[in-house]
Amino acid sequence: MRLIYYADLPDLRKFGILVPVFDTRATRTLEHLHLHPLIGPNMAALLEKVPREKVDRKDLERVHSREYVERLYSAGLEKALLEAFELIDEQGKYNRYEPTLAVRPLKDLFDVQLIRTGGSLRAMRLALGEESSFFFGGGFHHAHADFGHGFCLINDIVIGIRRLQSEGLIKRAWVIDSDAHKGDGTAALTADDDSIATLSIHMAAGWPLDLPEHGPDGKVHPSHTPSTVDIPVAEGEEAVYCSRLAAGLRELQSFIPDPDLAVVVYGADPYAKDGLPSARSLSLSLAQMKQRDLTVYNFLRERSIPAAYLMAGGYGPDVWEVYYQFLEWALGNSFPG
Repeated sequence: MRLIYYADLPDLRKFGILVPVFDTRATRTLEHLHLHPLIGPNMAALLEKVPREKVDRKDLERVHSREYVERLYSAGLEKALLEAFELIDEQGKYNRYEPTLAVRPLKDLFDVQLIRTGGSLRAMRLALGEESSFFFGGGFHHAHADFGHGFCLINDIVIGIRRLQSEGLIKRAWVIDSDAHKGDGTAALTADDDSIATLSIHMAAGWPLDLPEHGPDGKVHPSHTPSTVDIPVAEGEEAVYCSRLAAGLRELQSFIPDPDLAVVVYGADPYAKDGLPSARSLSLSLAQMKQRDLTVYNFLRERSIPAAYLMAGGYGPDVWEVYYQFLEWALGNSFPG
């Protein structure tokens, strides 16, 4: 497994955004991997060093509407960012946002999102040659064709898959989403595409499923678009989470038996110690999180399906424990000792 980490990218606090997404979830994971007696001496080889992948307007237009992409490359960008990161409440007041604390203009966040989308693409490309990869970033699964929400401006998952398809490197792909929140944007963007099958295991209630089912025009809100396989887990059902996931993975394979790539939207926010209030109805222990991760990892490895893991949701000071636990296991098994 190869690792990708971009140390020079600012976190959300640099833009005055107070969502508890801390870079310590990556840095503490990496610090502990460096200290590991078997993994540490090999970290220089495990960390990717090649030039970054770039995504451009054409890549975005394969996935998002031309009108939305035009907003992102015009004066409409700041409003799109305010909406995607939910920085204005219904009363028009700032929500988890203090512009006076910002040291970078909000518009620069688009460039950060593009770089992180390039990181997701790189992880997918590496997985095709290395069997698996892990990117400390990405997983913007709430971005839709013509709007962003849930802290997601553009959908790096589908952008990366579409790019590889356009290059002829892959034909079919799975998206396995174990973030606490339903992967609504990814489901909507791929609903009419038989070349991509999606699985989302998520909270049975709460955001985004509590959004109105129909918009003012009477159309179904795209956040309610079903994934290929949806696995809603209600509060208190944590004990059956992994058995349902295992069954869902087998069902996913019935739709596309032999994908060229699996993109795993990893997500640490089902963890009991995650710090985002909207994820609290799903509360897995650290041991249950490990069982989740091994269920997915072993399922893919037994079938020789290349897997690109994207960091996705994880909030507060403790979620690094989830990432470290998984990577210690996955990387540790690669070295004798």
